[in-house]
Amino acid sequence: MKGIVFTEFLEMVEQEFGLLVADKIVTESKLESGGVYTAVGTYNHAEMVQLVTRLSEETKTPINSLLLAYGEYFFKVLADSYPSFFEGVPTAFSFLSSIENYIHVEVLKLYPDAELPRFDISQPSEKVLEMVYHSERKMAAFARGLLNSSIKFFDEEIAILSEDFSGDGSRVKFTLIKS
Repeated sequence: MKGIVFTEFLEMVEQEFGLLVADKIVTESKLESGGVYTAVGTYNHAEMVQLVTRLSEETKTPINSLLLAYGEYFFKVLADSYPSFFEGVPTAFSFLSSIENYIHVEVLKLYPDAELPRFDISQPSEKVLEMVYHSERKMAAFARGLLNSSIKFFDEEIAILSEDFSGDGSRVKFTLIKS
C-alpha cells in the first residue's frame, strides 16, 4: 500500500482526534515500519489494518465508519494534489467512469508498484451508474467515502446503494442513482 495512504491517514487522525491519539495508535501497534512513512514508500496493508483497528478501539468508532470518513478526507487530498484528474470532467458519472481507464492508469504512472482496487463499471441508463469494487484489502467503506466526496465535488444529487457480494467487503456493488 502506498505511503501517501498512511501519511494522510495519520494526518486525518491528528486533525480529528488530536496528536496524542495519533501517537498512541502508532506506538501501541506492532508496525513493521515503526510507524514511519513516506508518501512514496510502499508498506504492508496489515499496518493500515492495525492502525484503523487501534483507532476504532481508542475512539469507540466502528472501523467502517472510520474508513468511510477517511475515504471522504482522502478524496480532498487527491483533488488538491491532482487537479488534472478533474480538468474537462463535467459530472460525477463521467469522472467515476474514468477510474479504471484513466485515473488508475495515471496513478500507476506515478506509483508503478501501487496495488489498486479494480472496478467493473457499467451505466445501464442515463441516471444509473454501477460500480463493482474488487479488492482483497476489503476497504469498500473507504471506496464509499471516495464516492461520497466525488459526488459532493461535482455538486450533484446522487444516491448510493451498496450490496456486499462477498460478505467481507472484498466485492461490493455500488449503484449510483441521479435524482
